[in-house]
Formats: sequence, C-alpha cells, structure tokens
Amino acid sequence: MLLAIPRTQSEGPTMEAPVRVAMWSGPRNISTAMMRAWGNRPDTFVVDEPFYAFYLKKTGADHPGADEVIAAGETDWRKIIGQLTGPIPNRARIFYQKQMTHHLLPKVSRDWLREVTNCFLIRDPAEVITSYIKKNREPTVKDVGFVQQAEIFNFVQRQTGSVPPVIDADDVLRDPERMLRLLCDAIGVEFSDAMLSWLPGPRETDGVWAKYWYAEVERSTSFAPYRERKIDVPKSLREVHTRCREIYERLYEMRLR
Repeated sequence: MLLAIPRTQSEGPTMEAPVRVAMWSGPRNISTAMMRAWGNRPDTFVVDEPFYAFYLKKTGADHPGADEVIAAGETDWRKIIGQLTGPIPNRARIFYQKQMTHHLLPKVSRDWLREVTNCFLIRDPAEVITSYIKKNREPTVKDVGFVQQAEIFNFVQRQTGSVPPVIDADDVLRDPERMLRLLCDAIGVEFSDAMLSWLPGPRETDGVWAKYWYAEVERSTSFAPYRERKIDVPKSLREVHTRCREIYERLYEMRLR
C-alpha cells in the first residue's frame, strides 16, 4: 500500500551541483524516449537499465538476447551502485539513469537511493499489459513492475518525508514541453529545448538489447503524439490488471500536473 505523505516544497539541487536522476519505470512505457530526451541535453550523461544484466543472471528470465546482455553488463549489484553514485561520466553535470523497477531485486540494498534524485514514470496498466503481451503472452504481476514501483516509491517517500516526482506517460505525450518543464522544476534543473526532439537512430549509450526492443524509438525524432484508443485486456490477465490498476491509480493522484 502506498503511503500518503503530503507533497512538500523542498530546496532542490542547482545546476552547479551534480544531479543523479534515477527514473523508475516498468516495461513497455515511454522510458526509452524519455532517455532520448535527457540524452539530447549537452550537460547530461545517460545510462540504460544498469541492473538488467544482474537481473537476468539472478532470475534466469527468458528475455531476447539474455546471454549477450549478461556478457556485456555488470552483474555485481554492489559495483553497479558504486557506478551510479560515483563520479558522473564525461564530466557531465546530470547523470540520467533509466531504471526498470523489476530489475531492483529484493536482495539489492535500497540505501543508495538516498544518494540519487528518484523520479517515477507511470503508464496505464492496460496499455502496459497489451504492449507487453506482444513479447510475452502471459506476464505476471512481477513482470510488469507496478508492485516493485510502489515498493521503491514507498521507500523514497519514507526517507525524504515528501512525495517524489511522478509523471504519467499520457500526460507527457499530450504536452511534452509542459511535463518536462514541470519535471525539471521538481528536481531543480533548468529545462532545455533540446529535450523535445532528437536525431533518429541508435545511441552508444543504448543497451545491447536495443536491437530487440528499440526499433520504434530509433525511428523517432520526438515523443510520439498522444493517441486515445480502446484497449481490451485479455480475460486471463484481468486479475493482473486489477492489482496493477490499484497501484497505478494511487500514484496517478500524486503525479505532476
């Protein structure tokens, strides 16, 4: 259950100080497009799902290219945390960390979350589930990351005594500039127009799994326009959807708007 601590106004980091942004999302969100937006800033270095290799090695999850991901990535969670909280690569001022909530397995210490600025990217679970089943026909609650997102959110909320920034994918697609400005203001960095568009194609900072998942993003030059559509969750996944929906709605009420 999510805590209900009221949002408080706090003094955020300035552009002169290093800012490490951990953006926590479940799969099948606009997380890669959001990474493109931040990666297009000249003052920002991005990292793509740093716990993925660790997660695959520990769980044995059957993901495309799993062996390749494990071979290419760091599988010691302590070393990963050291990289995420250490010096920012390329002498960048902002370190944007695209994080998947389900990759942060229970055995991983949460203490390091105090050293980063935690933000949460949410998406309607019906959208998530119907997108996810294109790759995995029977996802579990754990696969789609909402339970883990609530756990991380609760930890951060308890530690800070305030509500960390939450942004909803649909809000971003409806008005990218407004939502990115709100997010930048919430974490104490200056908004940059560079976040609104980018050149198509792959990036050196993309994970080796990009060839399996990032085709649409690689064709993009900005956030995709919002499209309202009717979504039917398969009957076999209604229970998964219901549980995820309860978490989503609580987070949705606390989103930036």
